[in-house]
Amino acid sequence: MNVRRLIPTTAVAGAVVLGLTALSACSTSDAADGSNGDKLKVTASFYPMQFLTERIGGEHVAVTSLTKPGVEPHDLELTPRQIGSISESDYVLYLKGIQPAVDDAIKQSGVKNTVDAATLTTLENHGSEVSGHDHGHEGEEEHGHEEEAHEEHSEGDGHNHGEEGGADPHIWLDPVKYAEVAKGVGKSLEKADPDHAADYKKNTDALVAELGELDTAYETGLKNTSTKTFITTHSAFGYLAERYGLTQQGIAGIDPEAEPSPARIQEIHTIAEKEKATTVFFETLASDRTAKTLAKDTGLKTGVLDPLEGITDKSQGADYIEVMESNLAALQKALGAK
Repeated sequence: MNVRRLIPTTAVAGAVVLGLTALSACSTSDAADGSNGDKLKVTASFYPMQFLTERIGGEHVAVTSLTKPGVEPHDLELTPRQIGSISESDYVLYLKGIQPAVDDAIKQSGVKNTVDAATLTTLENHGSEVSGHDHGHEGEEEHGHEEEAHEEHSEGDGHNHGEEGGADPHIWLDPVKYAEVAKGVGKSLEKADPDHAADYKKNTDALVAELGELDTAYETGLKNTSTKTFITTHSAFGYLAERYGLTQQGIAGIDPEAEPSPARIQEIHTIAEKEKATTVFFETLASDRTAKTLAKDTGLKTGVLDPLEGITDKSQGADYIEVMESNLAALQKALGAK
């Protein structure tokens, strides 16, 4: 699979595509090449994409993530070496609209097998992310509020959503949508590396089954709760809320570091009282200052709800499935699951 071994015969055609990688290619030791053997060289943009390619690719892939553990993916800047490594990949999986720097680099990389996970499921707008208005819980599974949601989306929420015009990119936090993406990734890996298609299919089926179990655990675990409303500093949980009939109240939109206005804090206080919300959730990769201030001002507890943008030693679990199980336990406690 190694592109560089083919360079002598395709030097002319490859020169254009490889661009600045020609320089970095020479500096990489042959020993490092050998360790990948004949594996498919996969680049994943950030952790949810890395998890899919590692689980589905198994022993046939060597996966590099562009976002190191502990780095907020939205803030990622790429080094020339990383841009070079994208061009040398056999297969790239990313999620358009989350990381502008990655979107640009992939567009210019010339890699044939690039897959945008957003095209493997449907994206929606979640207006409550910014406006925080209450959609009511009945029929929360129906997507009837997208039109109004679209207008509610604030321009300055510090988040580039690509061309979707305010579509929420956090699809991996809904196990059902994530399973749809997994199926698409499996099929695209079969195409990219037909020799190992049977293994990719088997691994995809196993992962989809596991995500199905996770969905069932959420479905049953959140069915009977004393409140349906949770408050979060990072409004990443719109799909999850919609899937399980909950209402997410974001403090300050999609940017986890944004400071809420005093008016918004007062609004959250009113909502918390009305909806009997108990907890303000913050996340592992961003500061908890906003959550702590709000909790102090409103008499609410704080807790961690992990948007799973990266795994670190602070994560409540070693991988996607484990952290999602921890998130479920945190939600059950905050919502008063019976």
